[in-house]
Amino acid sequence: MSDKWTTANIPGQQGRVAVVTGANTGLGFETAKALAERGASVVLGVRDVAKGKQAAARMSGDVTVQALDLTSLDSVRTAAAALHDRLDHIDLLINNAGVMYNPKQTTHDGFEMQFGTNHLGHFALTGLLLDRMLPVPGSRVVTVSSTGHRIRADIHFDDLQWEHSYSRVGAYGQSKLANLMFTYELQRRLSTHGTTAALAAHPGVSSTELARNTPAALRLPITWLAPLITQTPAMGALPTLRAATDPAALGGQYYGPGGRNEIKGHPRLVTSSPASYEVAVQQRLWAVSEELTGVTFPLALVG
Repeated sequence: MSDKWTTANIPGQQGRVAVVTGANTGLGFETAKALAERGASVVLGVRDVAKGKQAAARMSGDVTVQALDLTSLDSVRTAAAALHDRLDHIDLLINNAGVMYNPKQTTHDGFEMQFGTNHLGHFALTGLLLDRMLPVPGSRVVTVSSTGHRIRADIHFDDLQWEHSYSRVGAYGQSKLANLMFTYELQRRLSTHGTTAALAAHPGVSSTELARNTPAALRLPITWLAPLITQTPAMGALPTLRAATDPAALGGQYYGPGGRNEIKGHPRLVTSSPASYEVAVQQRLWAVSEELTGVTFPLALVG
């Protein structure tokens, strides 16, 4: 595979429909913009519709906006119902939106904010839209994780919502580890259907608004180092775009920057932490996620 994969490598996307969450800024904006420029009909799933429309106005091509608040399962269900009414098929679902290092907060449904937004909201959305994807050959679900899935990361089944103690770094790591476990388990369940694939990606260290809640102790060193260790949102979006569009990409793969320590660079295949591949934990997380969201996927258990 090329070491210099860029948006120029994206095949034509004419006739394809892409739904991108968190697409009004940062990585999501760059992802949606690139897909639209290559001919896809792109739906920006955003919490703030006004900002979403402003973002759409800065893109070329067929770009529309859908209200979607991943911190509310009611909003996720409403958005999924609206997308069912608007779209007869979906080729790409890009689970990009996320929060990072929040002070202790909960979603509308009482979930810890990072786990609830980054994992449970996307889990529910994917389950509710999957019937629009399964009949479509070559359709893909791409979920954006992070190198943070390795940092103090575990699935804390005894305290998933961090009610007894709270670490904003640990909670973020749990949510990003959950993104990967969800991807791998979803691919396992999709494998007998032969149409839709599940992949994951991470942006390395990109200069986006996501880091606005970085703890104070880390903020100053990161500010000093930023010019050396960060890349633009456009570069950070490339692993997601490769996972979504590269004809050679396969279900269950994980893409990230190809530079040293996966901090920046052109996208390539990478591997995630050993913990992320634990099948029993993936399956337990899936069952808990179904219970918490009330969303059951239209898939039979495989293997």
